[in-house]
Amino acid sequence: MSTRSRTRSKTRLSRALGIPLTPKAAKYLEKRPYAPGEHGRTKRKTDSDYAVRLREKQRLRAQYGIREAQLRRVFEEARKAQGLTGENLVELLEMRLDALVLRAGFARTTAQARQMVVHRHILVNGELVDRPSFRVKPGQMIHVKPRSEEMEPFQVAAAGGHVDVLPPTPSYLEVSIDRLQATLVRRPKRSEVPVTCEVQLVVEYYAAR
Repeated sequence: MSTRSRTRSKTRLSRALGIPLTPKAAKYLEKRPYAPGEHGRTKRKTDSDYAVRLREKQRLRAQYGIREAQLRRVFEEARKAQGLTGENLVELLEMRLDALVLRAGFARTTAQARQMVVHRHILVNGELVDRPSFRVKPGQMIHVKPRSEEMEPFQVAAAGGHVDVLPPTPSYLEVSIDRLQATLVRRPKRSEVPVTCEVQLVVEYYAAR
């Protein structure tokens, strides 16, 4: 799939879910804040409870760019942990390496963050990690491999080039963007995580399965 096709696909998905998944999609949503297709402007019939829950689950999945099986595994872990399942779910997803690479401002989109990890540009406490799903622990430092720092995407990031399109750095991360370093200082709290999701609906979706 070409870059243009991927952009169109992300934009259509963003419009269908009602959330911007990329900076370009955010601009499109400002201009056309309705669902794609010829009936996008018309008022939709009331969705069933199942449809509402499904869409919320798809929203969460899309914002982290993960497969259904991955989300289901994390949900089961969240369900078994102490505390509220929905909040646990988002907090566990937020500790993924690719999510924190994005939050730190090293990347512009979730897809770019995942690519940086897969292409072996990211270190955790000095060790190369190429799994986007790697769970970072509080106290661990994420940084760009020295040999990769001179590459254009990282030079743009180090200069603060993504500040205008990303949410403010959450307080669970300490970031030195010019040094391309970030430390997860503590476990994220759901209220701080910049994702759009009614997590209780996601819990209800899986509970009914």
